Amino acid sequence: MGLLNNIKDRFNNAEFSVAPNKKLKTISKDFKDAFDLSLVFYKGSMIAEDSLTLAALNKKTTKDVKTKTDTDLKIKASMKVGAVEKLFESNFGVTVQIKDKAGKKLIDNDLTLGNAARAQS
Repeated sequence: MGLLNNIKDRFNNAEFSVAPNKKLKTISKDFKDAFDLSLVFYKGSMIAEDSLTLAALNKKTTKDVKTKTDTDLKIKASMKVGAVEKLFESNFGVTVQIKDKAGKKLIDNDLTLGNAARAQS
């Protein structure tokens, strides 16, 4: 069943994308709808205000990280949690953590988004 799930994950949620002009609460809601997992944004060590956009949060961080692109970031269920978190860091200069659906427990960085969502069921 693992191989079949991996194949399905390559095609499921292929449309999920993240644009720098979206509000954090919208991105988090869309992420939860797509992957049944929570996406939490941080400003430093504190959870970021969810009314900000990604671009606005990037301007408020103390890091000197420039966004590489203004295009949308594409995320698939076949991607590992750690890789997705690094993509947010490198593309938007923001720190994110992927947690379970309730937003209580961190997800192992070596799990794919699809496997992490299935593990909660």
